[in-house]
Amino acid sequence: MDWITIISTTLKSAVGVETVLYGVAAIGLNVHFGYTGLLNFGQAAFMGVAGYGLAVTVTVMGLPFWVGIGVGLVAAVLLALLMGIPTLHLRADYLAIVTIAGAEIVRLIFRSVAFKDVFGGSDGQRGFSNGFYAINPFEHFFTARQYGFNLGPVPLFFSPRQTWVIFVGWVLIALACGVVFLLMRSPWGRVLKAIREDEDAVRSLGKSVFSYKMQSLVLGGVIGSLGGFIYGLAYASVQPDVFGTETTFYMYTMVILGGAARVFGPVIGSMLFWVLLVLVYGVLAEAVGAGYITFMDVNQVGALRWILVGLGLILLLIFRPQGIFGDKREIAIDAR
Repeated sequence: MDWITIISTTLKSAVGVETVLYGVAAIGLNVHFGYTGLLNFGQAAFMGVAGYGLAVTVTVMGLPFWVGIGVGLVAAVLLALLMGIPTLHLRADYLAIVTIAGAEIVRLIFRSVAFKDVFGGSDGQRGFSNGFYAINPFEHFFTARQYGFNLGPVPLFFSPRQTWVIFVGWVLIALACGVVFLLMRSPWGRVLKAIREDEDAVRSLGKSVFSYKMQSLVLGGVIGSLGGFIYGLAYASVQPDVFGTETTFYMYTMVILGGAARVFGPVIGSMLFWVLLVLVYGVLAEAVGAGYITFMDVNQVGALRWILVGLGLILLLIFRPQGIFGDKREIAIDAR
């Protein structure tokens, strides 16, 4: 078994593109679920409108890259308002159902044949990332095809394009974590946590619960939209089915795995989630290739890794439902 390759790919996944884009989107979801108690199952829609806002602005309208970033952020704010006005008066499971429906409506609009000239249908849009890579400093300072370092005998190398995306992504994660850290220790953040515990008590103190929920939805949605930008720029394309409901479920897994209502919980959860998937796949694939496992072939390894990782997550929820760094009190939301 090639343990060097297994360890190398696993360590790369801990800081790679998937970890970054899901990590920053999960930070936004943590604002909704962890701090405010909003069961928003439509977080993937915020990623989608941001990614498509950038793509359509550049490829269809022919406007500059930075204008597309602004359009994507504005689209995320508008989506939060459209989803929040009719839904934030609802509680718990009703809110979850409505946000799932809202996210599916957005996804189906993106893949609709009627809007194929704008959104590209099921094929999506591509060719909008040139402005981002035009300012890539790693292309100019590093002439080698790959950039990285050796961690002992383990090589950790990324291409200049990957390095640029990952660098920008981790900067955005640091900024998002800093914003959440400061806001949740302010009076505004304490009101959000009070709403999570008992919104009727907050309302009795004269606070506008709806207004605070709306602000939380907008903030978390805008932070989550950064994940849509990172996805589109990393893969130089956006497809509607990428922003399906399962994407939001992955983010919930990461938030709970790391610990809800913890600043770094979603980031740690995202790292662990992808490390486990890559590590289990690498070990199983190498074991099958070396002949240690004979009851299945390499094509079946992908499905088995989801089963094993899912089993591990079930055991975590049984024995430590608050996650690795979480507190049980932080996930006891008011669902009345």
